[in-house]
Amino acid sequence: MGRCPTVETERLILRPFREDDVDAYNAVLQTPEVRASLHLPDDFGRYEAWLGIAQQLGQWELRGTGQWALVEKATSTFVGRAGMHFPARADWPGIEIGWALHPGHWGKGYATEAGAAAVAYAFAHHDVDALYSVILPENTASQAVARRLGFTLTEERALAHFPSLAHGIWRLSRLEYSPA
Repeated sequence: MGRCPTVETERLILRPFREDDVDAYNAVLQTPEVRASLHLPDDFGRYEAWLGIAQQLGQWELRGTGQWALVEKATSTFVGRAGMHFPARADWPGIEIGWALHPGHWGKGYATEAGAAAVAYAFAHHDVDALYSVILPENTASQAVARRLGFTLTEERALAHFPSLAHGIWRLSRLEYSPA
């Protein structure tokens, strides 16, 4: 499909992950807030963060979807990841728009800004009728971001890779999408 592009928003650079992002990305994933919101296991560490980066880059190559490393323009600080996710899972709803930011950058509107760029990119480059966001019920902050992006909760169901807890399946149709 293609390599991960770089996209810029008003305050962020959404760029391909690099190997030197591993420690900064791992630092995001080690925060108690992100660990809880993603239900990361206790043994999830630097190696798993590296695998996650490789997975994102591979997804870009194979499917033209993936998440970007998020960098604050003003400071060049790594703040997290956001973008598209489309795993080869039979019960996955479709191209997902998602994000995970370091809690030190929560409340700045970065997730919404990056999410909006991901939605625009997905609809411009993929022939799909809708996009999705898969959010655990207790993750009210991500639910608020999804609402700001125009997504609506359409169902709750357990997914095969995480059968112990139902996820909210949020949907944004191409017809309902209105770029800012």
